[in-house]
Amino acid sequence: MQLNHSPQVLKQSYNLLKYTFVIIPIVAGVDKFTNLLTHWEKYANLSIINLLPFSTSTFMMIVGVIETIAGIIVLKKPEIGGYIVSGWLTIIALTLLIGFNYVDIAVRDIVMSISALSMARISKIIE
Repeated sequence: MQLNHSPQVLKQSYNLLKYTFVIIPIVAGVDKFTNLLTHWEKYANLSIINLLPFSTSTFMMIVGVIETIAGIIVLKKPEIGGYIVSGWLTIIALTLLIGFNYVDIAVRDIVMSISALSMARISKIIE
């Protein structure tokens, strides 16, 4: 089977993934400070939170900073940023699965992780 897709289709698909992984981490990261989209602390694994020397709220703000920076890295260096976002989403999914809480969100994060990884690999072709 031969594929006759134009480079333009690949570029469009890549851009869709790239800007998704710029916008979503930044929006989620900033929302860790406002909790407008959801109350993020409810997703924290208590086993991990109990080990921290600060509050869950402070932890979520640190997570928010990391997510915002990851989105900016995707914008500037898509390959590196894609690997960072993919790894980050995998870690989040694993912490949710360890506590067997929010399994639906863990599965969604794994799918998004695969998408971010795909975007990073495609960036080698496009950029």
